[in-house]
Amino acid sequence: MNRPRILQPNQNYTFSKYFELSFSLEDILAELGCSYNRERLQLPTVDISEDAIAPLISMINRNLKRVKLISEDARKQAIIAPILIEVCEITQTQLNIEYPININERLQGRLDYYIGQGKELLVIEAKQADLNRGFTQLAVELIALDQWTQSEIPILYGAVTTGEDWRFGNYNRQSKAITEDLKLYRVPEEITILVSILVGILT
Repeated sequence: MNRPRILQPNQNYTFSKYFELSFSLEDILAELGCSYNRERLQLPTVDISEDAIAPLISMINRNLKRVKLISEDARKQAIIAPILIEVCEITQTQLNIEYPININERLQGRLDYYIGQGKELLVIEAKQADLNRGFTQLAVELIALDQWTQSEIPILYGAVTTGEDWRFGNYNRQSKAITEDLKLYRVPEEITILVSILVGILT
């Protein structure tokens, strides 16, 4: 007996709609033809010294002291955007904000943050500070990015973040597998290693 479908035919699903679905990530991805697993990812990194990003660290610490992170916009402006702009400066890439993608009725919407220049990196902000549902949205966006990008790199990377917490994931384009990293990176405590990973993915 076939299980009822989660995604209904003739209905539009935006990326943010997936955040609202209460079904398990495994079941949602199965309907999109992908598998899911969780493990500690070996993420690419480059050597970034704390001194090299001292102005960023100072800015983040100041913002955390002066800004109450009670809204999505506050987290974006005080933490997420400054980190990503610094990464783009280091890698000489462009940061796309609210980047629109439209593949089909199941894969459409806007990517919160997208850096794409040869090697793609997608970062989304977790609404209501919910990393679990945020990762569901990230996974779907990585699947859409696979069909959108002209790049032939085998692995696409993404991260979901509340600003203070960052979790990475990747999409193996050949095996159609989403992997969620077990490790959580904290800001400001681990900002140097976080930046080294973000830069490593893009270089």
